[in-house]
Amino acid sequence: MSNLLVKKMKWISVLALMCWSLQAFSQSTTDDIAKYREMIADGNPSELYEMAGEELWKKPAGPKNASLEKCNLGLGPGVVDGAAAQLPRYFKDTNQVQDLESRLMTCMETLQGISLQSIIDAKFGEGPKKEMDAIVAYVVTHSKGKKVQVSISHPQEKAMYEMGKQAFYFEAGPFDFSCASCHGSDGKRIRLQDLPNLTTREGAIAGWGSWPAYRISSGQFWTMQQRLNDCFRQQRFPFPIYGSDVTIALSMYMAKNANGGIIQTPGLKR
Repeated sequence: MSNLLVKKMKWISVLALMCWSLQAFSQSTTDDIAKYREMIADGNPSELYEMAGEELWKKPAGPKNASLEKCNLGLGPGVVDGAAAQLPRYFKDTNQVQDLESRLMTCMETLQGISLQSIIDAKFGEGPKKEMDAIVAYVVTHSKGKKVQVSISHPQEKAMYEMGKQAFYFEAGPFDFSCASCHGSDGKRIRLQDLPNLTTREGAIAGWGSWPAYRISSGQFWTMQQRLNDCFRQQRFPFPIYGSDVTIALSMYMAKNANGGIIQTPGLKR
C-alpha cells in the first residue's frame, strides 16, 4: 500500500471521527438547552408584563381618555380570549389584514386618540412601544394552550399570505440572505440555537407559537414585530416600518403554516 493511500485513509478516519464528535456535541448541546429551558420555565417574567398590560387595557388614556376595553380584535369588542390565535386576519372597518400590534394601534387611534406615528417612531422597549409590549403580553396570554386558527378565505388574507411567502424567500442585502436562509430547511442552527423550519407545520408552530417571548439575554419582552425587526437586522436589511405590510405578511405566512398547532406564548427565550 502506497504512503499516499495510507495518508488518505488516515485523513478519512480523522474526518469521520470529527463528524461523529460534532454530531454528538450537537445532540448534547441541544439536550442541555432543552433542560435549561425546562428549569427556567416556571416564573416566566412575561407574567409581569401581562399584569401591566391588563392595567393598561382597562385604564383610560390618550386625548379621548378612554380604555381599550371596546377594542375589537376580531371576536367582538373587548374579547381577548382566543383572539391572538386567529391573527393576522382581515378587518372590515380598516379594509386591511392586520396582526395583533397593527390592530392594537388602530384601537389606540380610534378609541383613545393616540397618534399612530408616535407609536411607529418610538424605539422598541421605550415609551408607547413599551406599553404596547405589555398589552401584547396580556392579549397573547389569553390564547395560550389554544390552537392556531388563521384563515386565508378572504381575498386580502390570501394575497397577504402570498406576499409573506415571497418575502420569506426574497434574497437581498450584502450577503443575499433571505428568511429561508435560516428557516427554510431542517437541521440548521446559529451559534447554539436550533432554527425551526418555518415552511413546515411543526417548525412554524415552534417559531410562531412561541413568540412573543421574554428574552433572558436582554431582559426584555419582545413582540413579534420586534422579533422580525431583529431578523431583518441579521440579514443586513434596512429595518422595516413598524406595522408595515411586509411584517404583517411574514406573520401571516408563519401563522397559516402553523395552523392547528398549540400556542405557547408568551414564550421564554435565551
